Amino acid sequence: MSTHKKLAAGMAGFASMLWLGLTAAVAANQRRLVFNPTVEREVLHPRSSGHRTRPVVLRAKDGTRLSGWLMTPPMPGSRPAVIYFGGRSEEVSWVVRDAGKLFPGMAVLAVNYRGYGDSHGDPAEAHMVDDACMLFDWMAAHHHVDPRRIAVVGRSLGSGVAVQVAKERPVHSVVLITPYDSILALAKRKFRVMPIEYMLRHRFESIKYAPTLKAPTFVLRAASDDIVPHSHTDQLVSKLAQLIADETVPDSDHLNIPYLEDTQARIARFLTSQFAPAPTAIPSPAVADIVVPAVTAPAAVAVAAVAALPVAPALPLAKQ
Repeated sequence: MSTHKKLAAGMAGFASMLWLGLTAAVAANQRRLVFNPTVEREVLHPRSSGHRTRPVVLRAKDGTRLSGWLMTPPMPGSRPAVIYFGGRSEEVSWVVRDAGKLFPGMAVLAVNYRGYGDSHGDPAEAHMVDDACMLFDWMAAHHHVDPRRIAVVGRSLGSGVAVQVAKERPVHSVVLITPYDSILALAKRKFRVMPIEYMLRHRFESIKYAPTLKAPTFVLRAASDDIVPHSHTDQLVSKLAQLIADETVPDSDHLNIPYLEDTQARIARFLTSQFAPAPTAIPSPAVADIVVPAVTAPAAVAVAAVAALPVAPALPLAKQ
């Protein structure tokens, strides 16, 4: 074998080993690539200015401890409600701080995923969806909540959780912030030369479930998004069965979009309009339903007397 052929074979072997090594590394570390649990609180002592705020600890079906906050409006009676699902690196205490502007007059539940904040366990797609459905059921049974009016709001990674909850539960409305078609599609874009479809366990394939969603859906995009390119949001939007609006927030990026006043006002406006009771139409009476009051005897005499009066002759018109 010539030196040139030996060199080519050696380079091919090295490239193959490198490819296999990278593939093995991605397969072994995919949980860390998909999830980036944040333990430290974003807001040390979270409290909503528009709600009664209390920390809650709930147990998943397998007993895992999940920690977060429940916010209820100060007015009595059952209220519409929102369940929030955060992004890949997001600890959700900031939602408590901003809930008064984001979700005015609504009960709000924000719970950290497994491994995030004070929640125990390790994150995984199956756990996230199961836990999210449990949160919906818990919220629907709460005495401060109208179970017919529960919305889900998901940001980035959480948009995939929100979509699957809306598929499994009678969700009233859906808000998706910087959503994607699937994590699988994003991973294929990033790792083009690897067999990602055979390796990735946490796929979050929202595009598969989008056509089945019955709830009105509101999509918010970042003006500049280098994490979820607009082409991936386009794919999802094209499949959503009940898309109400697809808006881009000016001067926003993937990281700052939920904190902007413009974003928060748009979400509050959408949910308030969706939760508003439908106006009660007043039916017009049919002709047969119109009741003509009976004419009394004295009134009948008066009518007859008027009819009997002589008619005055018409006066000639004055000349112009």
